Amino acid sequence: MHFSKESLMPNSIITIASDEQYALEQVLQVLKQEHDEVTADRLARNFCLQTTSNEISKKGMEFLYMNGHYDDLQKLINKNKQSDCKSNQNWAAVYQVTIDRKLKRYLPGEIIRQLSDIRTDEPELQCLMEFIKINIYHSMGDYSQFGNSVEKQQHLFGKIKDRFLLSFFQIRLNQSLFIFYLIRNEVIMARKYAFRVLNSTTSPSIKVNIHTNLGFSYLYDTYFQGMYHMSEALKVAKKNDLQSRVEAIVQKNIPFLSAHFRKTEGVTSTDKSEQAHIEIAKGNNAKAVAILSEIPIDSPFKLYYLGLAKQDKKILLKAYNSFIENRSDYFFSRMPLRSIREMGA
Repeated sequence: MHFSKESLMPNSIITIASDEQYALEQVLQVLKQEHDEVTADRLARNFCLQTTSNEISKKGMEFLYMNGHYDDLQKLINKNKQSDCKSNQNWAAVYQVTIDRKLKRYLPGEIIRQLSDIRTDEPELQCLMEFIKINIYHSMGDYSQFGNSVEKQQHLFGKIKDRFLLSFFQIRLNQSLFIFYLIRNEVIMARKYAFRVLNSTTSPSIKVNIHTNLGFSYLYDTYFQGMYHMSEALKVAKKNDLQSRVEAIVQKNIPFLSAHFRKTEGVTSTDKSEQAHIEIAKGNNAKAVAILSEIPIDSPFKLYYLGLAKQDKKILLKAYNSFIENRSDYFFSRMPLRSIREMGA
């Protein structure tokens, strides 16, 4: 196949790109058929940035976002901001808020305010804005509002006709439903949505996220099943050079799961709270208390560790209430409750 300027785009794709009747999903299908996965992905990114189609310029932002190409996404957002089409400008505004939230450029309250400034009747954009709220509520541990937004999404889906966008939105919704059912302690239902995501996405960052949370879902079942998913998450993160995710898995997630199951041989962490958790698992409670005294006890997890280290039912009960009242989290709240029961009368 002959390539135009410096192998950026194959000629067949440039021909398709000049014809408005072709949709982005058709272009992606051609690229997948003619190239290996890495090359197809690179060409798809270039195509999204070079297209003259307003529709592809809008949908291309979802493709780039869902595949973790945030630098390219910012370029396409900037391009859509300069469009003469009001719809493209609105889409650019929503994706700008999307990427700003993802990269934690603003506090959650500011992100919500920015969303309130965007006025649109397009169900696709209304849906995207609701996804942003879902992610914000998740980060804040506000699972009551999280659930409300998830329910609202399912109604909005019926108004969207574009199958390509719906396929990505369905992955997003399944991610949200996975977390929603997990924190409600409906683990079997949660895993159903998790595996749906794994079977429908090629995004490394999404796979890492799903495998990590699947690992947590086995907290009350088996160490080996939980660690399998943590190992899968680590494998994908390393293969795709997702360094921050590698760091989180190695220093926080694996130590957490290992300490929980008291499988601590060779396990270390740079995270103070997980260092304390490991010492608790080893039976070194006094050392754990000393470590925890060096950090603020500002989460139900740290409160749980402190209760364990001090063998204090009142602190454990406080941790349980914090999980429920501050996070509406009925899954992780089982940890302090179980510890209270194990301590007996």
